Amino acid sequence: MKIAVVALGKIGLPLAVQFADADPSHEVVGVDVNPRVVELVNAGTEPFPGEAHLADKLAQLVPAGRLRATTDYAEAIPGADAVVLVVPLFVDEATGAPDFGWMDEATRSLAAHLTPGTLVSYETTLPVGTTRTRWKPMLEQISGLTEGADFHLVFSPERVLTGRVFADLRRYPKLVGGLSEEGTRRAVEFYEAVLSFDDRDDLPRPNGVWDMGSAEAAEMAKLAETTYRDVNIGLANQFARFADTAGIDVHKVIEACNSQPYSHIHTPGIAVGGHCIPVYPRLYLSTDADATVVRTAREANAAMPEYAVARAESLLGSLDGLRVVVLGASYRGRVKETAFSGVFATVAALRERGAQVLVHDPMYTDAELAGYGWEPYTLGDPVDVAIVQADHPEYATLAATDLPGLRLLLDGRRVTDPARFTGVPRLTIGGGEPLPA
Repeated sequence: MKIAVVALGKIGLPLAVQFADADPSHEVVGVDVNPRVVELVNAGTEPFPGEAHLADKLAQLVPAGRLRATTDYAEAIPGADAVVLVVPLFVDEATGAPDFGWMDEATRSLAAHLTPGTLVSYETTLPVGTTRTRWKPMLEQISGLTEGADFHLVFSPERVLTGRVFADLRRYPKLVGGLSEEGTRRAVEFYEAVLSFDDRDDLPRPNGVWDMGSAEAAEMAKLAETTYRDVNIGLANQFARFADTAGIDVHKVIEACNSQPYSHIHTPGIAVGGHCIPVYPRLYLSTDADATVVRTAREANAAMPEYAVARAESLLGSLDGLRVVVLGASYRGRVKETAFSGVFATVAALRERGAQVLVHDPMYTDAELAGYGWEPYTLGDPVDVAIVQADHPEYATLAATDLPGLRLLLDGRRVTDPARFTGVPRLTIGGGEPLPA
């Protein structure tokens, strides 16, 4: 097959590599608007760090001629048996409404070069109904082709985590929903040819490509599985806030609850970040305005940075003029990514209280941190308060000696070792540590 992958980001590039690696006879072409990304891929070099096995696979596949990249849709799309699109969908911070700007532009470019016989699969998470009501008419109008006759359109959500994409592709069933039976059949056939799956005896049916029956069902499945996590974390954070008022360690409570098979309470913490968990509930809400449980959980999670800073303020009386370091710019440990990271709200809450805010992250240079408008912090410099925002493994070995003058540690991820901070007040989210009366 000739396969085109539109957008060579942290999901799209590993997908392109997976498709090229599945069969030596496949011709895989990746399209990206960033010339630097295209240049690096064509050199067999990973454009971003941290994805397991990606560098090795690129170094093998690109020189062998099995994978190449381009900025030109006219080179990639015509004659393709399948086109897989993984362009980011953004959400407006203020309104929560989806911003289709990048996806619309990519779809128009794809449609302008679409040829008969192509299967088009969208893998970007979408509000329910988008494939049928937005992409189908746009593709048909620009291409002059008819969906279901000249080409087929399906939705098949990516369900992987950056850093372990190749393992997740094997681990989780591939969900497919088409606009017609023939389109679905073609999509199942395509994904069965480019993916392989682990045997799993914990699933209700064999692991592999699962036909969801419609594009809408596949769209909802991706939104539901991620929204569930946000709602679950929101509940855990509610429990944590109550536990702090009652002097209870909520982590022991959660551990006890989850010791039987009907409880799966997630971990509370200072923030919920990343491209997925804080975003997809908003996409769901964009088509289900009556989802009060979803909205309440999203609001609860968004309020956690302010809650953490308020707890620090309660212990010290005031943060005005204090040097406060936020440890972790990334939205989670081991990932160099600030998408919807809690660092932004944490820094804002501290600045509102008059603190001198510094930011540290082992994955970022001082220049990169300064580029966000933050004052970089170097371990060993004097500081009054430290707030752990990301669970980088480096923070597990921190000690009070690394933070001279420390008057309070607020560990928002429960990653630090209390024994290393003897004599320094240490607060956690839901730890139930007493505050001054």
